[in-house]
Amino acid sequence: MFLHILKYELKNGLRTKDLIIWLILFPIGLGICFKVAFGGIYDKTEKFSTIPVAVVEESDNAAFRQVLDNITSADDPFLKVTYADRAAAEKLLDEGEVEGIIFSGDKLSLTVKEKGLPETMLKSFVEQYTVKEKIVTDAISTSPEKAQEVITALTENTASSCKEIPLTQGNPDVYIQYFYNLIAMVAMFGCNTGMHITIQNQANLSALGARNNCSPAHKSVSILAGLAGSFIMETFCMILCVSFLAFVLKVDFGERLWLVYPAAIMGGMLGVSFGFFVGSLTRVGEKAKVALMTAVSMLMCFCSGLMLANMKAIIEDKLPWFNRINPAAVISDSFYCLNIDEGYERFISKLLTMAAITAVFVFLGFISSRRKKYASI
Repeated sequence: MFLHILKYELKNGLRTKDLIIWLILFPIGLGICFKVAFGGIYDKTEKFSTIPVAVVEESDNAAFRQVLDNITSADDPFLKVTYADRAAAEKLLDEGEVEGIIFSGDKLSLTVKEKGLPETMLKSFVEQYTVKEKIVTDAISTSPEKAQEVITALTENTASSCKEIPLTQGNPDVYIQYFYNLIAMVAMFGCNTGMHITIQNQANLSALGARNNCSPAHKSVSILAGLAGSFIMETFCMILCVSFLAFVLKVDFGERLWLVYPAAIMGGMLGVSFGFFVGSLTRVGEKAKVALMTAVSMLMCFCSGLMLANMKAIIEDKLPWFNRINPAAVISDSFYCLNIDEGYERFISKLLTMAAITAVFVFLGFISSRRKKYASI
């Protein structure tokens, strides 16, 4: 009996317009919009890249030339050096081909056109070299025999002083949180499928509910089959959503993409159970329930940062407990922990939290649904 009901639950789910629109088409469209809006911001504004710089050699400075050669020969060079005369270098700066001009003579000097991170890094590099050059000069004047040794030390230290040190092995793009929340939104929209389980098992809400209450199948079996069917359909939608983001839109989820899938699936099950629980509490009509669940889901996603990036941080400062019980925030945090943390402790704790919330919602919804009796149908 269970498998028979499950088969028709799956068929019914495939014919449900809400499932196709909210769990498949809408996330795909929103994901494309996010990719267009946020896809290149991090690379253009925040991600470190090699800084193009022009160097004008006004006099011979072998030590500085050796430093630049060591820097540009690295696998991920800090500087991309173009040697030119003053006129050509100024033209490159005016055209935006280089971020600054370093004049190499008796003393180093820097000329920049704008103020920004690359210019600040160039200024720091020049100042650091000037300080160390003074130290070397003083050392040579006192111990001439160690001149080459001191120059080599200066070259190695200065060449390695400006390098990128990643804070995490994952994707550092701050805008990826919008995609985390997109997955959380798809998971929370599963509440609509969970809500349909209660509608089709309550005789006062739908004709199908009246028929199910008159059927010989035990109500608990019908509810469990409905939940199983909704979990399967939601799992399919979550896998489709993550795969579309990762392989079509090329969203970088880090090196542990395979663990994003179970987190997304668990989040989808949480969404279904949430809808099942809330749907079992009220006896309002189907359309009102759909509107209510959609509004509640969007509110939770808003609080987790779907529309405003720092909303979760604001809530963490004012009402930190709410982020711990907001299903959308818990789901998106699981992806964040997976991407940023090297270990799995916080990620596992988020999965266990989702599993616990799901179990509570299913239990309370099951108890509430089973207790509904009707004098006549």
